[in-house]
Amino acid sequence: MRKTSWMAGALAAAVAGLCAVSASAQTKVTVAMSGWTGFAPITLAKETGIFKKNGIEVEIKKMPTSNRHQAMAAGEVQAITTTVDTHLLYASSGVDVTQVLVLDSSHGGDGIVVRDAVNSLADLKGKQVAVQYGGVPQFWLAYVLKKNGLSIGEVQTVNLQPSDAANAFVAGQFDAAVTYEPYLSKVREANGKIIVTSDQTPGVIIDTLAFQPDYIQKNPKVVKAFVDSWFEALDAIKQDEKKAFEIMARDVNQTPEQFATSAKTVLWYDKAGNVEYLTKTMPTFIKEVQDVMLEAKLIRKAPPSLDSMTDASFVK
Repeated sequence: MRKTSWMAGALAAAVAGLCAVSASAQTKVTVAMSGWTGFAPITLAKETGIFKKNGIEVEIKKMPTSNRHQAMAAGEVQAITTTVDTHLLYASSGVDVTQVLVLDSSHGGDGIVVRDAVNSLADLKGKQVAVQYGGVPQFWLAYVLKKNGLSIGEVQTVNLQPSDAANAFVAGQFDAAVTYEPYLSKVREANGKIIVTSDQTPGVIIDTLAFQPDYIQKNPKVVKAFVDSWFEALDAIKQDEKKAFEIMARDVNQTPEQFATSAKTVLWYDKAGNVEYLTKTMPTFIKEVQDVMLEAKLIRKAPPSLDSMTDASFVK
């Protein structure tokens, strides 16, 4: 009897162990993102244990925008943070994504820097511009040029990551470059000429968090936990901004003071902001973005459905 009891207990413990491993595997989420200031509250939620408190383990993978959808299709990541236009690019290339949370909008955090001889955006015609392909810099460049009577095909673009574009420009290369914070601050510190920032195109550069539709259907509690953790991270910033800025600055190799300067150029979206944007603004905006991208030939075809690219239920 004792032997049978011991074996039953051991078996029960083994099963419990397997269940614990399985549960742990189910609650782990890998998110693909960059060092953009607007994404920093995700790092804060991870480093301060907010995600863990809400029952999920989050791994952050820094990778170029152009690689994130490939990583998602391969199952290497479950979530992606990027702009609405980039999510459209992913969807048009066959990787279905559904946006569940608005993270931030750029209010001066993105900029086009130019040489002294360039006095207007029209002067960029025929000039060399360093810009990241397949991401918001390329879309935003196309958008701004269109508003100023040019097409993106009328400038000579060179594919460089935002950090590399800023460094190359400061080093004297290229006529212009498109970059964002914290790299834009490096250009400012070098007295670079910034001809336009996203502050002059409000509401155009919007970052969101997206999962694949199948993942959302199978793991709604995980998605909800991630969304709730974002809102808690924003609350943590309000409660102790100094400490929060120290943590977020460390992740992007900035001082807290430098991060505070960068943070002034973004607007993080709280719960009320999310409900407003996802339910009222997004349906019209995503259609406008699609039209700009098709005209600029940044995408070859429209995604199958714009409606399925947004799910506002998790922010309500």
